[in-house]
Amino acid sequence: MTSADHASGTDRVAEAAGVEPGCTHVINIQGDEPLIDPGLIDELVGALAADPETPMVTAAVPAAGGEPLDDPNIVKTVLNKCGEALYFSRSVIPHPGSHHPEAPRFRHKGIYGYTRDFLLQFVRWRPSPLEVAERLEQLRALENGARIKVVICDDDSIGVDTPAQAEQVEQLILAARAPGAPQPET
Repeated sequence: MTSADHASGTDRVAEAAGVEPGCTHVINIQGDEPLIDPGLIDELVGALAADPETPMVTAAVPAAGGEPLDDPNIVKTVLNKCGEALYFSRSVIPHPGSHHPEAPRFRHKGIYGYTRDFLLQFVRWRPSPLEVAERLEQLRALENGARIKVVICDDDSIGVDTPAQAEQVEQLILAARAPGAPQPET
């Protein structure tokens, strides 16, 4: 339905938004987040609607004590006092030796919301140096001076970044479909 030449899902959703002039906002759920809580989508929509000056939103969950934050497949973020992203990294941030209670660790969720105008601007910017170094396209927004509001959530669903995680998600889906398992309301 979109060009096969896109480098990212963001480029793909921008193409779709670009041909829908009535579209004002876009929510992009990355394909590696198949178990994301549908309520989180509503939260991002609400965050965009609450502040017309916010061009981009995403989500993060407080990192649990037992999570392997040194795993580069788990994207981490730190926030400013206004709840906006300061940085995203595949490395542990803040530094592992810092255990100040006011310096919490957050695990990023692969969901984004954008105003249509910002999204169309974003895909015109060239990939930025930090984006390329970390392999995280949201850094392109930060390097170009954009604000990213971060919705703190309790959605601790796993993302799929490795074959082991794909197997784990497959097992969770199969278990949910098993006879006698609670079924979602339709």
